[in-house]
Amino acid sequence: MSDETNKKTTVKSEIFEWAKVIVTALVLAFIITRFVIPSRVQGESMFPTLVEKDYLVVNRMSYRVGEPKDKDIVVFKSNLLQDDGVNKKDLVKRIIAVGGQHIQIKDSKVYVDGILQNETPYIHENVTEGNIDIVVPKDKVFAMGDNRQRSLDSRAPEVGLVDKSNIIGKVSLRLYPFDKIGTVE
Repeated sequence: MSDETNKKTTVKSEIFEWAKVIVTALVLAFIITRFVIPSRVQGESMFPTLVEKDYLVVNRMSYRVGEPKDKDIVVFKSNLLQDDGVNKKDLVKRIIAVGGQHIQIKDSKVYVDGILQNETPYIHENVTEGNIDIVVPKDKVFAMGDNRQRSLDSRAPEVGLVDKSNIIGKVSLRLYPFDKIGTVE
């Protein structure tokens, strides 16, 4: 074989190898974006559990194979509009009650199905304002932020009960800040 033939073969094999790498990367990117999406915390409504600018991994498949449960932290599409006035805002909140459960908020205490909830691990000294007494309808959830005084959540008519179909996914992991990498509960 001549040097020219060797060069053509080498160039073809190099192009083929690069094509394989690019196709593999595109396929992996497609698969990953089908299952998880990144999200960034904006605001103080989930303090102290999550803080402004925390980067999160949201598992989009969680509720396609399972059901939302109380205490899950989720991202959902709300009826609130973003600053652009067009797109709906994604909110990060904790599920307090699911379809069929009776939720009561009275005297700053939260009861689900008549049982006082121990929320100390995530709300610390916060007070839960409002008087709520409802049974959550099927296919809806009642969600609140951990920072109850600074959270616009299911207690407010602007947000209200969350349709399960509006839940984007369950928060699975905090990626940033690096010193807090890990699961979020």
